[in-house]
Amino acid sequence: MGEGIGNEAQLMPYINTANIACGYHAGDAATMQYVIELCLQYNVNIGAHPSFPDKENFGRTPMQLPSPDVYSMVTEQLKIINTVVKKYNAKLHHVKPHGALYNMAAKDAALAKTIAQAVKDFDASLIYYGLSGSIMIIEAEKLGLKTANEVFADRTYQANGELTARNQSNALLHDKDAVVKQVLKFINQNKVTATTGEDIFILTDTVCIHGDGTHAVEFAKAIHQVINEK
Repeated sequence: MGEGIGNEAQLMPYINTANIACGYHAGDAATMQYVIELCLQYNVNIGAHPSFPDKENFGRTPMQLPSPDVYSMVTEQLKIINTVVKKYNAKLHHVKPHGALYNMAAKDAALAKTIAQAVKDFDASLIYYGLSGSIMIIEAEKLGLKTANEVFADRTYQANGELTARNQSNALLHDKDAVVKQVLKFINQNKVTATTGEDIFILTDTVCIHGDGTHAVEFAKAIHQVINEK
């Protein structure tokens, strides 16, 4: 959220956590303030969504940076959003890396450890959101952080548990019924059907919907409805 899409108020009634852009891939102090006010209004947990410094490509271009630079980059973004959070006497709930930073950390132990260390050093009580079962979760847990295995309602999966790359035509789910079916399988079975057709095991602590998706509000509403019917 806070990425310039403008659908935050529509999404808020259907979610319980928000990942808020910290200014590096999108957003600024004003957008952070706006989204945090909505989070407080709807009792939604406030999360930081740090990224590579890449507004031109929405944080989705991989960058090779030294570990100290990554550590500083993550820390700075946590400071930026926390400054706004503190104005409301509120508290950050979690941290979820964005875009290329997230995808690279899911495969790169050194990068995953650097991000997790920055989070821990900033506030060891924060929950670290990472790709379910990935190196992100493993490295964060090694440091003693509380983690949340994240699954994606609107993305497809490969047989090894990785997300299908966005440059592939089948990376995104566009049909509401397919999204709901995938989410129910996550929740009820801890499984997902990969693009190969096989079901793979996947731990599910939190379900992500991309706020910049064309059908984000429709998907969020449908998921909220089926979860609350359970």
